[in-house]
Amino acid sequence: MDTRRPLRIFALALGIAGLLVSGCSGGGSAPPSPSAPAVPAALQPYYEQRLQWRDCGVEGFQCATMKAPLDYAKPDGGDIDLAVSRTRATGPGERIGSLLVNPGGPGGSAVAYLQNFAALGYPAPVRARYDMVAVDPRGVARSEPIECLTGPQMDAYTQVDQTPDDETEVARLGAAYQRFAGGCEQHSAQVLPHVSTAETARDMDMLRALLGDEKLHYVGASYGTYLGAAYAELFPARVGRMVLDGAMDPSLSALDVNRDQTAGFETAFQSFAADCVKRADCPLGTTSTADAATRLKGLFAALDAKPIPTGDARELTESLATTGVIAAMYDESSWPQLRNALAGAAKSDGSGLLALSDSYYEREPNGTYANLMFANAAVNCLDQPPAFADARAVIRALPDFEKASPVFGRSFAWAALNCAHWPVRPTGTPHRIEAEGTAPIVVVGTTRDPATPYKWAESLADQLSSGTLLTYQGDGHTAYGRGSDCIDTAINTYLLDGTPPADGKRCS
Repeated sequence: MDTRRPLRIFALALGIAGLLVSGCSGGGSAPPSPSAPAVPAALQPYYEQRLQWRDCGVEGFQCATMKAPLDYAKPDGGDIDLAVSRTRATGPGERIGSLLVNPGGPGGSAVAYLQNFAALGYPAPVRARYDMVAVDPRGVARSEPIECLTGPQMDAYTQVDQTPDDETEVARLGAAYQRFAGGCEQHSAQVLPHVSTAETARDMDMLRALLGDEKLHYVGASYGTYLGAAYAELFPARVGRMVLDGAMDPSLSALDVNRDQTAGFETAFQSFAADCVKRADCPLGTTSTADAATRLKGLFAALDAKPIPTGDARELTESLATTGVIAAMYDESSWPQLRNALAGAAKSDGSGLLALSDSYYEREPNGTYANLMFANAAVNCLDQPPAFADARAVIRALPDFEKASPVFGRSFAWAALNCAHWPVRPTGTPHRIEAEGTAPIVVVGTTRDPATPYKWAESLADQLSSGTLLTYQGDGHTAYGRGSDCIDTAINTYLLDGTPPADGKRCS
């Protein structure tokens, strides 16, 4: 994912990312709000600290460092420093409070998202009445980032064959996962056990208090919806106006998440292929989506046998090509780039697909990587037991994954093996989140979302006691700020005056 500009790329859901890897009445009043729990005495010093705001070096923004306990179970056991940024409400209109934003991942930099997109791209009436705020979650970007591999090591890791054909290739893939996990343990052993979603949600409540807000107003995209739901479960009385866009389903196991995402990317590819085959220059043919899928699988098979040049020291392998295609599935505006990249690959030029893959992995031209993939694995592997315990479990599951996606199934199944080698035991388990007593929470789902399938939004809205479902009928990952006036108006109205859209409202 590209830590840059538009919401479409910043909304990240990387549960599959091993080597790969997002006009209305509320229908009644909210239930009575429970009493907010008192802050434990051991946490009082953290809740009473003063943020020292300073110039960020980015015009219009202030930055600060917030201290949180490394281990909430042992608050006197040391701190972790978390990077915070804000831009003040511009006016006109009465200030509502702070609006905390999170782009997902896990592993996406919320501070970069705020400074590069949200504080510029969110609607002017919202920015006028909220201080826009972000905190990089623990282990991410500026907040004591998880580190695992060097740039050259990451280059090697991303090229490992993730559709192994024999025992030797299976062993090579397992060894790659072990090296990755070992590198995280070697470089980030102290932080690694303390980057769970529950801990980050507690950090968010501390920031709410330090900002002087009684309630947390929040927009979370993709994995950010899971983080928001976790906050609502822990602090229902402190939930203000909360938008969960591109929703995840906290009740699903890691295996179910990976299998559902596999089907989601197949749905997205079918949409891309249906558009592509109507074009005379479609590099996957012009007959049918089935033919397009066959041709793409053929390209992957050819690259598995013989990688092609890219104009870089790296060749385009099957793994890098698969990642490049996946990167373009997040937003239909990337489809022209993907068509060009596939046309180039057909002529033995892998540079286009490599560029897409590099954007997904956040690889810079100098060969360095952001810590997105490191943090992503660390949070996912801590939040839930692994999808697979060993390679034999993957092999047993391959038919289900290939049924979910004939194009991507094998890759996604093997990618889900990465947590099997993780050095820290998981602390979370899948469960329903009801968050009894919260104010209305708006859950947004896109019908052909590849990374967070629509049924997850339906499920989360049903689980949350005050959830209301807003649907975008279309392609791409997440919906807010992606061009639908209907979606944007519904969310803006809710953020500005607290009136949620009618449950079940649909937009296109």
